[in-house]
Amino acid sequence: MVNNKSKWKSALLIAGFLAPALIVALGIVIYPIINTIIKSFQDSKTGAFTLANYSYLFTNKLARAHIWYTIWVTVLTVVLAIAFSYLLALYLRFSNSKIAGVIRSLYLLPRFVPVLVAVYALKMVLSDSGLINRLSLLLPEGSPLYNFKPGLLYNAKGIILANLWFNIPFATMIISAALSSISSSIVESAQDVGAGKLRIFFKMILPLSISDVMIAATFVFMSNVSSFTTPYLIGANHPMMLGVYLRKQFSSRKYELAAAISCLIFLFSSISAIVYIYTNLKEKAWERD
Repeated sequence: MVNNKSKWKSALLIAGFLAPALIVALGIVIYPIINTIIKSFQDSKTGAFTLANYSYLFTNKLARAHIWYTIWVTVLTVVLAIAFSYLLALYLRFSNSKIAGVIRSLYLLPRFVPVLVAVYALKMVLSDSGLINRLSLLLPEGSPLYNFKPGLLYNAKGIILANLWFNIPFATMIISAALSSISSSIVESAQDVGAGKLRIFFKMILPLSISDVMIAATFVFMSNVSSFTTPYLIGANHPMMLGVYLRKQFSSRKYELAAAISCLIFLFSSISAIVYIYTNLKEKAWERD
């Protein structure tokens, strides 16, 4: 009986300590999520239950264009960011050159630059009247690059370029940590028995780091599918990313439609999270051998 009473007291004490955090989480996170889901199924005039908000998103031509544009920009950003990050992480892991040492010291700097500062800096450099264009005016007239206009702003190319600026350092950090955990002795042993570089990569390095690659891809996807600042400042008016489209509907006082867009963004993020969880829970063939 004494042990049971002490266990109950410990449990109540722990619950008492956790209660404030739980109450804050319920008020700040959980309640708004539930309220948004409910509002997304409400009619804007009567408040009655309806699927009209979701029907509009998938039947209206402009709304569908925004959805597909967001998916396309996000997926392309993920593919490019992970590809460049993995190559950079491989180089940093297996190279001992001075250049690699410099990159190790500097590649995380973009993570410390505020989004607004970085985006405006990109605009000053990449706009058709920006730094690149002004430097091109110093070339002789008639040269191919004279008065060169990059054409990288207010379109998908500018958004993707800015997204890569922010996401490559972050993804490289995650993948580098995974590659650093791979013992050099494993690679050297494989080389001693005659395994080539490609075989070592596909049979050893990639399987040992794939879960961390999925972590990086998941975070890059979730941060971009709901992004607002970058596409708002350097994106086009049409089509637009869902984050900007959400803000437009909210500013127009179409709160129910804005709630439906929020739920759609959350659904996309949940799908990427499910893919990541499935990849990590699935037993790898090399682990069974």
